[in-house]
Amino acid sequence: MSAPSAPSVAFDAVAVLAGGETLASTLQATLPIDALAWIAIAAFGIALLVRRSDIALPARPLAGAAWLLFGVYWLTMVPYYYADAQSPLQTVLALAALPLCAYTGYLLWSGRDSLFVLTKAVALMGLIYLPAETIPFVRQWLIETTAVQTHYGMELLGYSPGLSEGTAGYESRFAFDPEETVTGRTTYIVLACTGLGSMAIFGGLIAAVAAPLRRKLAAFALAIGVIWLLNLVRNVFIGLATPWGWFQQDVVVSFVTTYLGAEEARVSYLVAHNYVSQTLSVVALVGITYLVVKLLPEILEPLEEVLFVLTGTEYDLETALGADVRTDGGPRDP
Repeated sequence: MSAPSAPSVAFDAVAVLAGGETLASTLQATLPIDALAWIAIAAFGIALLVRRSDIALPARPLAGAAWLLFGVYWLTMVPYYYADAQSPLQTVLALAALPLCAYTGYLLWSGRDSLFVLTKAVALMGLIYLPAETIPFVRQWLIETTAVQTHYGMELLGYSPGLSEGTAGYESRFAFDPEETVTGRTTYIVLACTGLGSMAIFGGLIAAVAAPLRRKLAAFALAIGVIWLLNLVRNVFIGLATPWGWFQQDVVVSFVTTYLGAEEARVSYLVAHNYVSQTLSVVALVGITYLVVKLLPEILEPLEEVLFVLTGTEYDLETALGADVRTDGGPRDP
């Protein structure tokens, strides 16, 4: 969810270039970021197809190159997360993505074929997310539907600001009267507010593993349902905290404006969005993962690969969590 000032639907970040454009928007205008993402996902797919043809050796360097491209894509997102979104968590993760992706590619190139299941999961995540990112009518439907549902959640709490035009002409902006609110600001829904990113993560993981279709569908329904509900709660929280100044206490304002360089009127949005919500989102993802594992232990296999990339240590999550099914889909030994 993004937070414009009351008279504007866009907020210029701290890094402003000549002509009033942000650093991130300038980079995104000059670099084919969406194209880079599509190329990386396509390279993942080609590597997986080559591997299925039983020619394992050529697939490894191709998959390794795809991982490197994927890391470069996330590096191009750093200016946006740092300057526009002002999100420390997302900035750090985007910075870490390049070395982690490069290392994953190196491991694949060196013969760790077990990483192909993680490669497949990431490719499927991209196929779920990128169409919504790049196809206008899909993006518009997701954003406007989420805005309507969020507004309904606000109405349940006694607030009814109405919806007005936000970015790209979508009916996604919560039309609070700036004369009646504490900060004079409001928010509007963007694609990141739809929960699609988290849904794509679980969709890719679930689709990538070998397991009975019935359990995969059950795990998918559980993950999507919980993400949808929690995302609406998050949107309502941010959408109300921003105009009504839930975090405009003097000590909070002083800290955020002094050490983070934020505008005073934007403090409640930044605290609600970048700190409270993003921290709780990490907790929620861990909790959802635990629930999904109970239905589909097979997703432990790509998760073990993630842990190996991060730590260099082999983990047996199947045994640690007492899963009833092996990560390859078979029953556990008695």
